[in-house]
Amino acid sequence: MARRRNSVTIREVAEDAGVSLQTVSRVINDEPNVRPQMRERVQSSIDRLGYVPSLAAQRMSGSRSYLILAINDRERTLSDWRERTGTDWVDQMLLGGTLTCSKHGYRMIVELVDTHADHVERELGATVSALQPDGVILTPPHSENVQIKRLLAQRNIPFARIGSTDDGPGIRLTMGDEGAAYDAAKRLIELGHTKIAMIAGPDQYSLSAWRVDGWRRAMEEHGLSAEGLCETGDFGYESGTQAARTLLHREPGLTAIIGSSDQMTLAALEVARDRGMHVPRDISLISFDNTPIVRFSQPPLSAVDQPIAETVSIAVEHLINSRKAPPVTDVIDVPAQLVERASTGPVARG
Repeated sequence: MARRRNSVTIREVAEDAGVSLQTVSRVINDEPNVRPQMRERVQSSIDRLGYVPSLAAQRMSGSRSYLILAINDRERTLSDWRERTGTDWVDQMLLGGTLTCSKHGYRMIVELVDTHADHVERELGATVSALQPDGVILTPPHSENVQIKRLLAQRNIPFARIGSTDDGPGIRLTMGDEGAAYDAAKRLIELGHTKIAMIAGPDQYSLSAWRVDGWRRAMEEHGLSAEGLCETGDFGYESGTQAARTLLHREPGLTAIIGSSDQMTLAALEVARDRGMHVPRDISLISFDNTPIVRFSQPPLSAVDQPIAETVSIAVEHLINSRKAPPVTDVIDVPAQLVERASTGPVARG
């Protein structure tokens, strides 16, 4: 009868098999330099004792750390957590990353780094030296930070860049931003809207431009002018308020707005209400993110659902496989989906 799994140590497996700790570790890590008979003997002891390898045991061979490090923006993440605004980027990142890491016997660790700090290389360098991750996931805006990309490349650490398509080292992944904005605008056009505005995100994010490109392409393909219909915010509520006020003042015939974040679109909803407008009878709204809060607004917001968990999961798979597979050179685009709710409707006639 097998013993309780959590009571068996790697030392006991080694003693049972009559081999060294290093040999057991090599078998656990599927290292090539183990004779088949020895591998079979160790595996037999593992199975008989019911041993489950610990992270420490896996790391004994020294060739791998079995850690994937995800880097997220410190300032924005802490602000979201403190304000409790319903954002779930980190939650979705953990969902996709943790489950995929676990499937392969890895662990994922999230670190918050200020991408604008002068000491970013020293800070991240210390973290990488301490953890020695087998791969790093960079999220926007870190994925486009030249210092960070250079540091990881110099240390030969595989990394994935979400929201970055620039040439250079690293696995490049996008989340369907351009296509999703195109689909959002096209859906509004199908509903009869011809004056469709865009509240874009900040220029430091490439994805902001991709979304504007998608919106503009849909407008042009349907013979509609986008002139004067775009304002820029910083993804936050206050900037969305200012952008919506500017757009509605400048374009009184506006019947739809696409916001590049939930917070900016929620702000547009409030501005429309303040002007006595009914959503969606007088103006339709579509957001980006689809965080939990938009399901409980009045009315609930239609939103582009970003595939964060799926994208991070794919990034983890590629990083783990990078040891034995050719490097990925093409951009991996994970499509986003438009979730329609009560904030969108046909344009008012009459």
